[in-house]
Amino acid sequence: MSTKPSIVRLAELKPGERGTFFALLAERSRSVTGKGNPFYTCRFRDARRIVGFVAWGDGAFFPDCEANWRPGQFFKIDAVFSQHDKYGPQIDIKKIRLVDPSRDEGDGFREADFVDRSRVPPARLFIELHEFIELQIGDEPLRRLTLGLLDRHADSLKRLPASDKRFYPYEGGWLEHVLHVAENCLWIADRYRERFVELKPPLNRDLLIAGAVLHDIGRVVELKPGATIMEPAEPTVPGRLLSHLFLGRDLVRDAAREQGDVNPQLLLLLEHLIVSHLNHPEWGSPRQPLIPEALILHHMDDMDAKLEMFVRCLSRDPSPGPFTERDPILQRHLLKQREV
Repeated sequence: MSTKPSIVRLAELKPGERGTFFALLAERSRSVTGKGNPFYTCRFRDARRIVGFVAWGDGAFFPDCEANWRPGQFFKIDAVFSQHDKYGPQIDIKKIRLVDPSRDEGDGFREADFVDRSRVPPARLFIELHEFIELQIGDEPLRRLTLGLLDRHADSLKRLPASDKRFYPYEGGWLEHVLHVAENCLWIADRYRERFVELKPPLNRDLLIAGAVLHDIGRVVELKPGATIMEPAEPTVPGRLLSHLFLGRDLVRDAAREQGDVNPQLLLLLEHLIVSHLNHPEWGSPRQPLIPEALILHHMDDMDAKLEMFVRCLSRDPSPGPFTERDPILQRHLLKQREV
């Protein structure tokens, strides 16, 4: 008489341990080896751990992966967990099937256990960002331009992540990230305006706030939200070809042309903030910051993104040691056992 395997949590598995668990397929991408053999790189996750799995072209799971596995689906998996020095947490799948709620809810399967959410409801975040712009941008045409773009794309912005895989990668993440960046930019601008009184003209807080709000507006064209909250956002064809930097610059330029009253030099500087905020060419930035406001925006954007990734790694890591498992995006182990 066969014994039904007990269900464990993916996050609870230790290196070398085999277990049966539920997981969400977060990502599936097709590639080929140097010899032209196809394979799929998959990422499965629960609420606290993301693991990788490769379905090789000559492996048992490749046909099913190619034909039937889709991001956003839930699976019941029997696998061995391991920790790779370079690629981070991995699983070696022995058995896998799609979750059947009628069969699996009795074993504890709940879709809600796999959903990342913004810390504040997206509708509330949108209101807070709207009120922040109305209060803090003094230049009236620039304020209308910023609010107009926000309102025009409100439905998408409430659903978009800040990025598809790296930081704030969940519904409402765009608003959460942008509000943090805008508030931090304002704080920095006001303090350095007081310290560097010799700078003429002084730091333009209106320009900086508009840049902070609109620096990632191109995501509305670069990414397509999933059909459901379970499905990840997917890059669009324009997104792959041009990136959110150029797409955002075009959205701002077109809206300003339609509005017709934005100061031309202010618009040019705003475009510069958008295309330079990544700073590094290897990150996709065509220009480095050439004005102080662009420098501030770059560092506030990068700090907020990195800090959210640190917090998510530190708060969810299940490993027992003093350091986290190697985060495949941060590419490092973080110290988590500390008393101060």
